[in-house]
Amino acid sequence: MEAVRRLLGLRHRGVLEHLPAALMEAAPFIDATGVSVLLVDYEQLAFWPLSDGTVRATSAMPVDGTPAGQAFCTARTVTEDEPDGIRLWLPLLHGAERLGVLDVRLKADPGDDLRRDLTVVAALVAELIASRRAYGDSVEQTRRRLPMQLAAEIVWNQLPPLTFATGEVVVAAVLEPCYDVGGDAFDYAANGNVLHVALFDTVGHGIGASALTTLTLNTYRNARRCGMNLIDTYRSIDKWIRARHPGSFVTAVMAELDTTTGHYRRISAGHPAELIIRDGAVLTPVPTPSALPLGLGHMRRRGPGVTEQRLEPGDALLLYTDGITEARSADGVLFGLDRLSEFVVDQFANRATPAEVMRRLIQTIVSYENGELRDDATASLLVWGPTR
Repeated sequence: MEAVRRLLGLRHRGVLEHLPAALMEAAPFIDATGVSVLLVDYEQLAFWPLSDGTVRATSAMPVDGTPAGQAFCTARTVTEDEPDGIRLWLPLLHGAERLGVLDVRLKADPGDDLRRDLTVVAALVAELIASRRAYGDSVEQTRRRLPMQLAAEIVWNQLPPLTFATGEVVVAAVLEPCYDVGGDAFDYAANGNVLHVALFDTVGHGIGASALTTLTLNTYRNARRCGMNLIDTYRSIDKWIRARHPGSFVTAVMAELDTTTGHYRRISAGHPAELIIRDGAVLTPVPTPSALPLGLGHMRRRGPGVTEQRLEPGDALLLYTDGITEARSADGVLFGLDRLSEFVVDQFANRATPAEVMRRLIQTIVSYENGELRDDATASLLVWGPTR
């Protein structure tokens, strides 16, 4: 409790640069010789120590192939034996959002009670990071390893956390390239027993695309919060894009899932059909598109169509932009829908969590294009009735 009290001192007064020192002061009260925070970078490839505001770290620990990475990827505590004691790696989770890991060094293997106490400390640290990050730039400066372009800055500041979970549903998303994105965005919201999910792919790049993305994303949220149904939401966004960005358009999937019954409804505005994975196989795609892209709806007299599907517990839906399937190898071969389907099915067969599936997918796409993405690559994975 003394360790918790000392950390709680930062809750109302203090900045995150004070957290490393506060953790070291609290270490003796949890029988630790040292405690430190490592945050995952935007690419989710490496961990970097949270800066105390004096010196920025120049070396990192990779996610893949390390005990810290195992804790991060599985969201479970990992124990590492060392010559002078024990090292515990605890995932830092804000809700279901993975922030990094807590590195706890001890002289001896802790008992069950202390292990439980340490998970509480890790949860408190994650809450402190999430609640205090808006008051300074230390988290952003730790996570960013390259200068972020203004268009990307605008979009990232609009997005919800990459991962969200309840007892009925998990949503995990990913967006790449991290530092130069402008045209893609995703959103979700859980209201009662309805989960709203959307994915947007804006024409163009740079500041112009980010401005259009900002308008689209916020008009979507405004319509949702005003209680509009999917059809009226489509019409509202379409109207504002046409008024403010004439000649531009946005492809989109806007969906609603009843988390009690599994009733899934969506409008596909000129967007690729989502993948539906059930019992280790990809089902026949839901018909798409059901509407013209947002901004072009006036060119079609008939209103947008709403497609419906009944999900079964354990079903997964993958929404993606064409930057995923149209990624090209060095010899010009598209990544394609078949390869994407096989990848996702294999990941679930290996029991990867939704967030980890998304992390590995983006790494695979970046590797497929030899580190140079030709287009924004965005995906959102929804799992209903999860058993894991």
